[in-house]
Parts: sequence; structure tokens; C-alpha cells
Amino acid sequence: MCGFSKFLKDKRKAFNLTQEELALKAGVGLRFIRELEQGKETLRLDKVNQVLSLFGKKVGVIDSI
Repeated sequence: MCGFSKFLKDKRKAFNLTQEELALKAGVGLRFIRELEQGKETLRLDKVNQVLSLFGKKVGVIDSI
């Protein structure tokens, strides 16, 4: 499991949410949550940020070193 997938799953569990509940609260489909937690490599960034916003986080562009 990649770092992002583990982070999301751990956060969801810390908030005592099922995948279904997280999908509903984030306004995305259950399939999308499952794909996030399974580490799918191609995902819509706007939807990822919809989910992460529930935990006060977002994915964005950062400078590489």
C-alpha cells in the first residue's frame, strides 16, 4: 500500500468512517474511495482534494529540489 493510500485509510478509520460514509460526506462515489485506498495511480486531483478536505488536507504542486 502506498503512503497516500495508507494515510487516507488511517484517517478514515481514525474518524470512525466506513468507505461508504466517507464517500457520502466527500460527495464522491464509493468506487472512487475504494480506488484511492487501493492505490490507483490515475485519479482526478479535484476529487482527491474533495476527499482530503474533510481532514484539512489537500494535494498540490510543490517545487522539486
